[in-house]
Amino acid sequence: MTETTESKVAKRGHRKERTGEVVSNKMAKTIVVSVERRFAHPRFRKVVSGFEKFYAHDEKGEAKVGDQVRIQETRPMSKTKRWRLIQVVEPAKQPAN
Repeated sequence: MTETTESKVAKRGHRKERTGEVVSNKMAKTIVVSVERRFAHPRFRKVVSGFEKFYAHDEKGEAKVGDQVRIQETRPMSKTKRWRLIQVVEPAKQPAN
């Protein structure tokens, strides 16, 4: 019984995805991703930026600090880690020497 990738994804249901910047990769197989979200302030209606940190599983250790990455919601892997790395969207810009 072979299943296509589309049918496997359909069985899992919709999983949340976020795009953000890697702020730390010092842990083994774990990265910390900062995701920005813009919203209107409830009282003053000014658009403000809010940041949230997500701990994500990076099996191959491919993400570096400063990379723009895409992460997806997954099963709990530890006390705080509930996301996994999907892809590195844009590598970090190297500082000019």
